[in-house]
Parts: sequence; C-alpha cells; structure tokens
Amino acid sequence: MKQLLAISILALLLGCGSVSDRVAVNKGGYIIHKNITTTLFWVGEESHNDNHHIPNLASAWDGMWMENYGGVDTPNSRSLNHPTTFTPSENPFYFALPYNDFNHDSTKKEDILTYIPWASKNDSQSKSICKNRWIKITKNGKVAYAQWEDVGPFGEDDKDYVFGTKNPKSSINNNAGLDVSPAVKDYLNLKDIDTVSWEFINSDDVPNGAWKKIITTRNVNW
Repeated sequence: MKQLLAISILALLLGCGSVSDRVAVNKGGYIIHKNITTTLFWVGEESHNDNHHIPNLASAWDGMWMENYGGVDTPNSRSLNHPTTFTPSENPFYFALPYNDFNHDSTKKEDILTYIPWASKNDSQSKSICKNRWIKITKNGKVAYAQWEDVGPFGEDDKDYVFGTKNPKSSINNNAGLDVSPAVKDYLNLKDIDTVSWEFINSDDVPNGAWKKIITTRNVNW
C-alpha cells in the first residue's frame, strides 16, 4: 500500500511538472536518479587525499568488512571482477549511498517508516534494512547491478536524495551521490569520477549475471 501510494504521488507530481526533469519512477515504484556523480571506492582502501581521508577498512555496518570480504579489493591487477590474488567471500559488485538506517549509538532511526519504501513495523531493531539491498546502475545503455554495503560518498543522513527527489546534499566532487566498487566501475567502463543513473530494485527482479556469482547475506557486525 505504501509503495502504491508513493507511485501515485510521484505520478501526480510528474504530471504537474513540479518534480525535476531528471526524476522518473521504475516499474517497482522506485525513483530513478539520473545523472548522479559517481566515485570509485573499495574494501580495504586506506585513508588518502583522494578519498578525503575516509578509510574503508570497516564499513558503516561491518567493523570487520575487509576481513569478511577476504582482503583488499584493489582496483589494480584484477581478473573475473575481483583481485587476482583471492576470490572474495562477499559480492564484488557493491556500492555506498549517503544514508544509514542506524544512529551513531547503534539504535535504529525512528522515522524510517515514513520514507524508506520497504520499511515495516515488523523489522528487526538489530538488523539493517538497507545493507545488501540491490540497485540497478546504468551508463550509456549498459547496466550493472550491485548490493548496498557501505555509507557514502559523503554524509549518512541524506534521505531526501536517497529515497526522494532531491539532489545529493554534499557539494564535494561535483555533488557526488554514489560510490561504486571496482567491479561495477570496470563492468560499466566508468572513469574514477563519472555520472550514472541508478534506482533501487527488488532482489527478485535482479537478473542473472556477474553480480550474482557471490551474493552478500551478512547483516550488521558491530
């Protein structure tokens, strides 16, 4: 019911011309975010100037992300969508968006029912409903799919962009609003800083492909 209501409201807004021309809705009722500046990041990336000194040894939801992944997901020396030195234990097709459904004290945000389309009052208070969700990413007609595994590129409470129709709040790197892994970057032939369109997609609608060879199921690991 909530998703149908969201579709109806967005359809009305689009018809009235009050929503940005870059906003559309897919068949699942999720907003298609167009022309979003996208940057590269990877598991095990250390702090440096290019990533504004934000290391990726841990993720927002997994304090042992690199260990659980299996090592550093270096963007160099790769084969079959992952580093040549090891096969990862988690999906190499992953991404980050600037939103976390948990507060800094590890409690769930209280208002998520009002804006996360798939949120339910029956959701566990100890599990993330964002981690492992899928998105569809499009660039020049080519499509990849990936799982949500971290928060970024910048900020962690940009709900009006992630679940709404606003532009990303951050002004860094030309309003970057999406981080993608080396596997996604290579599959779509992206530059380190590029633009893509992305949209949430239900797991049942994700087609077979390289992104389904290894699927991440681990939830929060503080």
